[in-house]
Amino acid sequence: MAQNIIPLKAPITKKFQFGPWKLTSTKSHILTSEGSERERFENVLELPQVPEMVFAENILRLEHSGGFGVEFNALDALKQVEAHDDPLKVAAAKVWQEARSECEHIKNVVKPFDWTFSTDYKGTTFGNIKVERTEERIDLEKLKKREEILFYDDFLLFEDELSDNGSSMLNCKIRVMPSSFFILLRFYMRVDDVIVRVNDTRLYYERDSNYILREYSSRDDQIKDLKIPIQILTDMNQVGPRLTIRQEKYDKLVFPGEDNKPTS
Repeated sequence: MAQNIIPLKAPITKKFQFGPWKLTSTKSHILTSEGSERERFENVLELPQVPEMVFAENILRLEHSGGFGVEFNALDALKQVEAHDDPLKVAAAKVWQEARSECEHIKNVVKPFDWTFSTDYKGTTFGNIKVERTEERIDLEKLKKREEILFYDDFLLFEDELSDNGSSMLNCKIRVMPSSFFILLRFYMRVDDVIVRVNDTRLYYERDSNYILREYSSRDDQIKDLKIPIQILTDMNQVGPRLTIRQEKYDKLVFPGEDNKPTS
């Protein structure tokens, strides 16, 4: 008897115009086990395997009328995962071996890779945007001011339960206010009894500006060194501020052309 095949739902796309910016948010189903999209991922990525749940068609794209912008997608995020070594076995060596001695990833690794799928992905720029280091910071006080939310979206790019040994996920959020837009790309990874990590990328654009501020931070700690309740440890939004900062990077994404200078 033939099995009933559940048809895949069509992608849901939302669009919003913010001044010269066209914002497009697309959400769709999890990457299937076969098909052209799966083949594309396997051909492009050098990873022996991909996360259990990859939302290949979940994309946030911000395109300026000048033909440049930034996009967030799962494929480019996974390109940043270490495909030839297992950095966690170095970073957590002894505690990792003791805590997860029966884990299949230790016993059955044929080709070592970062099976936690840790990524420092900061988005994909396109067009003639120039990336410059900057001392300027996102004004968090401005973001705290009450403003009408004109557009909002929140979606996953990928997620994996690490063979029931923890969690790894990449989430993207955007909110648009009358004065600005703000994007938070957050990678969260927890290996039970071993380590927890949060990589945050924040992008902020103020209306009529000729650049976007981008701030990246990577934080992690071994779990044995953290004295926090389990509900905080497993909450990607609460645990980050409690972790040790390992890396920070501040960039300015400068737009091309004289026409994109802020108005006086």
